Amino acid sequence: MAQNLNELFDVVDEQDRVTGQARRRGVHARGWRHRAVHVLVMNGAGRVFLHQRSKKKDLFPGKWDSSCAGHVGAGEDYDGTAVREMQEELGVRPVRPPQRMFRIEACPDTGWEFVWVYCVAAEGPFTLQADEIERGDWFAPEEIDRWVAATPDDFASAFLLLWPRARTRLSPGAAP
Repeated sequence: MAQNLNELFDVVDEQDRVTGQARRRGVHARGWRHRAVHVLVMNGAGRVFLHQRSKKKDLFPGKWDSSCAGHVGAGEDYDGTAVREMQEELGVRPVRPPQRMFRIEACPDTGWEFVWVYCVAAEGPFTLQADEIERGDWFAPEEIDRWVAATPDDFASAFLLLWPRARTRLSPGAAP
């Protein structure tokens, strides 16, 4: 499914309360607050799946990011969106629902998105959605730490914001 710049989002206030709806294109152009999810998929070996965003994306094309991520559509909720994004971007339905880890407040680094970050156990294989994802791979958390420190420009800004907090909650072999 190609990126839809006319997709309808809930616009929210500083407390994440819905104040109206607008199209993706306008929300991003005007810097309005809206909602998103990031899902970190961890396998039994304690490795985290990351993906490189498609070069066709309107924001952060070609940058590395969470296992999957996406906007909460108008009328949707965070938890349902996490499952939907796994199905759309990775081609899998989780055996157990993704677990909420923490929330990030809307800010410039998230593109004015309130973000719930989730973790879920899965082994793959994945069927990556080509319009969303260039490629993906499994990485040990320590590898991600070194990569982020060495070349932070390889990553989407929201990932750079969420990774340190997620990292403190992930331990080798401790898939959710």
